[in-house]
Amino acid sequence: MNERSANYELLTPVSFLERTARVYPDKDAIVNGDRRHTYGEFHNRVHRLAQGLKNAGIHKGDKVAVICANTPHMLEAHFAVPLIGAVLVPVNFRLTASEVAYILNHSRSKAVFVDNEFADLVKPKIHEIPDLRFSVNICDIDDSTPLDGMEYEAFLAGASDEPVVCDVDDERGVISINYTSGTTGKPKGVMCHHRGAYLNALGEALEFSINYESVYLWTLPMFHCNGWCFPWTVTAVGATHVCLRRATPEEIFRLIQKENVTHMCGAPTVLITMTSFPGARDVKLKRKLSVITAAAPPAPTVIENIEDLGAEVEHVYGLTEVYGPHSICANQIAWKDLPAEERARLKARQGVPYVTAQFMEVVDPESMNPVPWDGETLGEIVMRGNNVMLGYYRQDEATEEAFKGGWFHSGDLAVVHPDGYVEIRDRAKDIIISGGENISSVEVERVIYRHPDVLEAAIIGVPHEKWGEVPKAFIVVKPGTNPSEQDIIAFCRERLARFKVPKSVEFGDLPKTATGKVMKNELRNREWAGRDKKVN
Repeated sequence: MNERSANYELLTPVSFLERTARVYPDKDAIVNGDRRHTYGEFHNRVHRLAQGLKNAGIHKGDKVAVICANTPHMLEAHFAVPLIGAVLVPVNFRLTASEVAYILNHSRSKAVFVDNEFADLVKPKIHEIPDLRFSVNICDIDDSTPLDGMEYEAFLAGASDEPVVCDVDDERGVISINYTSGTTGKPKGVMCHHRGAYLNALGEALEFSINYESVYLWTLPMFHCNGWCFPWTVTAVGATHVCLRRATPEEIFRLIQKENVTHMCGAPTVLITMTSFPGARDVKLKRKLSVITAAAPPAPTVIENIEDLGAEVEHVYGLTEVYGPHSICANQIAWKDLPAEERARLKARQGVPYVTAQFMEVVDPESMNPVPWDGETLGEIVMRGNNVMLGYYRQDEATEEAFKGGWFHSGDLAVVHPDGYVEIRDRAKDIIISGGENISSVEVERVIYRHPDVLEAAIIGVPHEKWGEVPKAFIVVKPGTNPSEQDIIAFCRERLARFKVPKSVEFGDLPKTATGKVMKNELRNREWAGRDKKVN
């Protein structure tokens, strides 16, 4: 049913701003350096942007791309674009110009808003994007206009401040298209709908106790899964957004103290940079800090280290295809009395579905039967519910494959413990099969993280004449340390079965996606070059 009536109103996160601007018009909505916008001002700017888009010929269903850092402009786009029934396409600014051009072309974007810092991602290829009608320059760091088209503030100033009537008539209509990182081929466009975004945003508020007194620091890129829906979550409850162009540990800790931050999100790599920062232990938290981590499964050591600073870690799990988080390792009262190491081990699991998600199973991928809750039987994580994507934009075959058996297939292999909590053992493509034995790269990585000299680690299978493949460790060491290959191998031998111990170790930087995930495919491609397997 899509008609408004006394007992039905369609769900869209656009409505959150309308309510919050009415309830908290004079409250700080956005902090960006020394500039602040109240919710009343935020509301006014969103409606000006919406009017400007309409004046420029953007209609319902048109795609509007935004290439922007974590600044107010990206927050405004999350409301203004869907307000007029158009579709937001947030673009990863850490891609190459060719990759950005592919996304703009594949999404058939009619307009693109580009932060000056990233203009070179568009300018060389703009003649190769035939559907693009106009571009707008976001001048947050300087006043130049490198692309043909208006400057953002002028674009807003030229529009009426008359409120725009929300033009959403189907809650399952597309609100955004988020492109995956494309580590195994061309990126796929994940279609999210208004209903899913609305419910997932409320799920975030419920699971993390965010309210009008909360202060949220933008350490997570807003281009990634719509910032896990937090542009809508923070706005829904009238909390304050603190923008951050670059998530360096210095700026993170400075803003935590200056703005009394209560919530932030990030991949384990963000937490590692924070805990290894020399001044971390000098930070005095004035308020409880909830740190929400996701992406790669975190090693218990990473959780233990960040909580040692006084923060509390909430671990969530999901994918772009489910609007970001789908499950949370929900805290249990009994865990508070456990030793820190044991508590961190339990909190590193992927846990149970969100209250707004509900449906997540670990199944045999062939029979689709749930695995027993024994903590040992391996299966694939599958999900369904309101926060599962509509499908991949213009990729019907990939969509059909993802939804086999009526569930979304994650590709993550996991077990279910007797308490019902799910724990990932590996990605299907990351499992190492050595001499017929399955080796979880996650298990080996967690052991290596316990080495006092290790900052980051990744394990992949590399070719071996006898065993087919064997584990190899890639390690980033802590500053001022110099462990040897034999140091690492000996450490692992004391804690792992011999067949799981890395047979070689390489020290150096790790290739990562924009959201902090280690790109194991790049490591594999290098190690398996010239072979007929393991390259993806």
